[in-house]
Amino acid sequence: MKLTVIGFWGAYPEKNEATSCFLLEEAGKSILLDCGSGAVAQLQNYLDLHTLDAVILSHYHHDHVADLGVLTYSRVVDINLNKTEKPLKIYAHKEDLTGFEKLGKPPFTEVTSYQLDSIVKFGPFTITFQKTDHPAPCYAMRIESSETNHTIVYTADTTFQESLIPFARNASLLIAETSFYADQSAEKFGHMNSREVAMLAKESETKEVVLSHLPHFGDHQQLVNEVAKTYSGEISLAETGKTWLL
Repeated sequence: MKLTVIGFWGAYPEKNEATSCFLLEEAGKSILLDCGSGAVAQLQNYLDLHTLDAVILSHYHHDHVADLGVLTYSRVVDINLNKTEKPLKIYAHKEDLTGFEKLGKPPFTEVTSYQLDSIVKFGPFTITFQKTDHPAPCYAMRIESSETNHTIVYTADTTFQESLIPFARNASLLIAETSFYADQSAEKFGHMNSREVAMLAKESETKEVVLSHLPHFGDHQQLVNEVAKTYSGEISLAETGKTWLL
């Protein structure tokens, strides 16, 4: 299972970069976790758009879905140019029905809804979901590989909540939103700070944590140092193009 960071900023992308978007590839299948602002331009550095199989959306805030529309139109163009016959598959929840109904452009896309107890099987991937605590309805994702028996957990956007601990249990890689520094209050914004991320990573006994949804202020190395005070596993900062092979 290969994970590539396409975008990692919270709120808006820094120059020439993107907000939340991660590419998963294995056994000839490719899935995006979210599709934030700037993601489509970055994604083309790693694969041809017509080969992308699916997108799974955590929620409908712009920094997680802003580029889905242009990704959809890339599939319209590529099907008309006979580069592919496959519609782009989009998985999303219906808790924000207005947001859900804006998704897709048949026959160029196929939109499927998921909910808390859903199990999405796609190629070698099995994806389950956990509702998070965020101002907009949002779901964390647990992606398990039948090929390698590794697991990636993506928190999406959330405050710290106890239910995420068993959800992330023994993950090979935990992609954790880390929007604030340890001495800052993140809960009122629906996010986590580095101290809370460390607690989640430690209590869930995840093997490695990747800090993402990063703030536009301060020194990001400080986030790593703060997480390391509590969590003894491997800690990485998300960076555009950074990859993991599991």
